[in-house]
Amino acid sequence: MPRGSILVVDDEVEIREGLEALLTSESFEVTVAETGAAGLQKLEDRPFDLMLLDVSLPDRNGLDLLREIRQRDPHLSIILITAYGSIDMARAAFKGGAQDYITKPWSNDELITQVSLAIEGRRLREENLHLKRALKQRYNFPNIIGKSEKMLAVLDLVTQVAPSRSTVLISGESGTGKEVIAKAIHSASTRADKAFIPVNTGSIPVDLLESQLFGHVKGAFTSAVASKKGLFEVADQGTIFFDEISTVSPETQAKLLRVIQEREFMRLGGTETIKVDVRILAASNEDLRKLVREGRFREDLFHRLNVISIQLPPLRDRKEDIPLLVDRFLEQFCKENGKPQRGFTHGAMKLLMDYDWPGNVRELENAVERAVVLSTHETMDGDLLPESVRTREIVKGVHLQLSEFLPPLPGEIGTRSANPPPSLFEILEEVERRIIVDMLERTNWNQTEAAERFQIPLSTLNQKIKRLGIETRRRVANPRNPAMGYAEDSAEFAAGK
Repeated sequence: MPRGSILVVDDEVEIREGLEALLTSESFEVTVAETGAAGLQKLEDRPFDLMLLDVSLPDRNGLDLLREIRQRDPHLSIILITAYGSIDMARAAFKGGAQDYITKPWSNDELITQVSLAIEGRRLREENLHLKRALKQRYNFPNIIGKSEKMLAVLDLVTQVAPSRSTVLISGESGTGKEVIAKAIHSASTRADKAFIPVNTGSIPVDLLESQLFGHVKGAFTSAVASKKGLFEVADQGTIFFDEISTVSPETQAKLLRVIQEREFMRLGGTETIKVDVRILAASNEDLRKLVREGRFREDLFHRLNVISIQLPPLRDRKEDIPLLVDRFLEQFCKENGKPQRGFTHGAMKLLMDYDWPGNVRELENAVERAVVLSTHETMDGDLLPESVRTREIVKGVHLQLSEFLPPLPGEIGTRSANPPPSLFEILEEVERRIIVDMLERTNWNQTEAAERFQIPLSTLNQKIKRLGIETRRRVANPRNPAMGYAEDSAEFAAGK
């Protein structure tokens, strides 16, 4: 079975035949065309997973053709072929909507890698689209995104508990989407046409919270010039959602317990009992069981809230959901900012997938919004992502592995090395060397691009390369087929040659 269908558009017969032979040997199905017009006709005849498009065609400019094809099929993966590799060319390619670009001559291994990633990216986008439709049909929770087993288990539980009137305790780290789950429970319940009232108890001063929740009568306190309904009355027949329930004071906890048990309360300063029918949902990013043990949360209130428990997984434990979430946020923020649909390069998506997201979905949402706002091209690279995401990848890729350098601490069993431990200067030098090599590898040993990503002058990077004794690589023609690739010459040579 073919690994994917590829359309090659290039006017040089040697290039077309060479690419066809190479890609066919790797189990890809290949179709070729020698002009832009012929390539467009091939696209009308049948769909392809990927297009390899030469920039210089006899009948039209490849960049212009790229933009036309992107309008016809926004999901087709396209890699440009050019004889001139430069930062400007990369920017022009990404601005036009290409996934990547390759320069002549190229490495066959790198070409196959780029092709495989581009086809996988298209299939992933199609899979995400089908999955969104399937999730919508199964759950009808349009604001909840996820295909991981952990999120599907959450969705199943939401579907089960929504029709009841039971209290639900939603637990999870900050940014995991606890309020989104609460809204989904409400919208799928018989109370969906009534009010959903969110209350962030952590943001309301303690002395005002009870007035907000239960209301007050005229004269209850100095500024109470008129009677006022509380949120429980406003939420009657509907749902009230307590976020950060762990921050509620002990006095207010007692009154909440009475509302849950008796479904009644009194306004501040009042004597009349008010009955309400309100479903209570609560959320906490702290372990309430631990707070109960420490005497900071009422045990009886905890058990009243914890009738149904939903634990939301952190984003680092469901990374397969990241592409779906990114697609949703891209669509949202492009529309909000009046920009054409954007997309991330494979390198940028790798950064997003490799990052641990301590701020969870909220942090991912902010990162995508930032990239969209700052972007000037339809394809966005990793330089638009927050520094924390970019530097995390460098440090993670190098991972420093400093345990091999550091001397054992007192009390540790054994020694890490029989050799004397290096000095701090030597450790820092090794860290710098690994970070620079990692960046050079990720920029295909393009020192100009690496210097731009480090935001330092090229001369400074060259000096560091020489000082640290980094063995650079250069491209030399493949003697067997100069048009089809290069071999790596790893002999050290002067930086910049």
